[in-house]
Amino acid sequence: MVKELDGQQNEWGWSKSKLGANAILAVSMAVCKAGAAAKGVPLYKHIANLADNPTDKMYMPVPSFNIINGGSHAGNKLAMQEFMILPVGASSFSEAMKMGSEVYHNLKSVIKKKYGQDACNVGDEGGFAPNILDNKEGLDLVVEAIEKAGYTGKVKIGMDVAASEFWKEEEKVYDLDFKTENNDGSQKMSGESLLSMYEQFCSDYPMVSIEDPFDQDDFASYGAMTAKLGESCQVVGDDLLVTNPTRVQKAIDDKACNALLLKVNQIGSITEAIEAVNMAQKAGWGVMTSHRSGETEDSFIADLAVGLKTGQIKTGAPCRSERLAKYNQLLRIEEELGDCAIYTGADFRSPPK
Repeated sequence: MVKELDGQQNEWGWSKSKLGANAILAVSMAVCKAGAAAKGVPLYKHIANLADNPTDKMYMPVPSFNIINGGSHAGNKLAMQEFMILPVGASSFSEAMKMGSEVYHNLKSVIKKKYGQDACNVGDEGGFAPNILDNKEGLDLVVEAIEKAGYTGKVKIGMDVAASEFWKEEEKVYDLDFKTENNDGSQKMSGESLLSMYEQFCSDYPMVSIEDPFDQDDFASYGAMTAKLGESCQVVGDDLLVTNPTRVQKAIDDKACNALLLKVNQIGSITEAIEAVNMAQKAGWGVMTSHRSGETEDSFIADLAVGLKTGQIKTGAPCRSERLAKYNQLLRIEEELGDCAIYTGADFRSPPK
């Protein structure tokens, strides 16, 4: 489909401009499911075979729950898009779901007490969307919810900053008050200042993952952050990489980040998605399988995360059926695998070989 029927290319590889990425991906996913059915094996095992991964032991990913929504996912003032929790201290995926759900419901009570019932409305991915502006205030809410649930030390924090949303190309600055029209400019900052903010986040909070901390073409700032914070906190490329093997290779060469966000609809075929994941894992990177903001109840990415041994998955808060469909499928997979299912936990960045 990609190389022969479409055959279109640009500087970043196969562009799919003739048939279209959505059409190609739909067929690619359908063929993948058909392959599993023809072999009489579960989809996750078929995907593992396609990627040359072992199937005697299979790794369940750490769920990264988006429990506070900001950015373009919510109508509040928060610039940064996702405030997530990762239950790395759980002993199984099912326990991780329990821990994440309890933190989520404790967060609701914290937000209701501080800001009122109206602040408990949820954003696009099921996370709460209180009308706050300060990103540290969002992190403080998450820490309080973790403490109230009794999981301090067992549940870590991640973020998807989605900095391309508030990058001002003409001024070469990041505007953390970008949702306010004609704002006073007091929240504008350089890449260096933004990096200092991330350093503070990592020192003040149990931060283990930051996604899209800078604009999608700001390779220099990504590299500086990876060099400075990459040991303790994974730096995840989403807009930077768009699951494109060519961009992944550039980021590996430039040491621009150390984790890939896997979105199959960005690259448009399961074959290329597997290629991008294999490249990332070979380079020692983490891989986080991801949903999209506009989702359906299709649970393909749950099987994908297990089959490709990505070690981590984000598919929203434990709320709304299109988010829960993926988590429920992972619970079914863990139950089916029994003793062969290993929860990656603290090894979420690099599941054992």
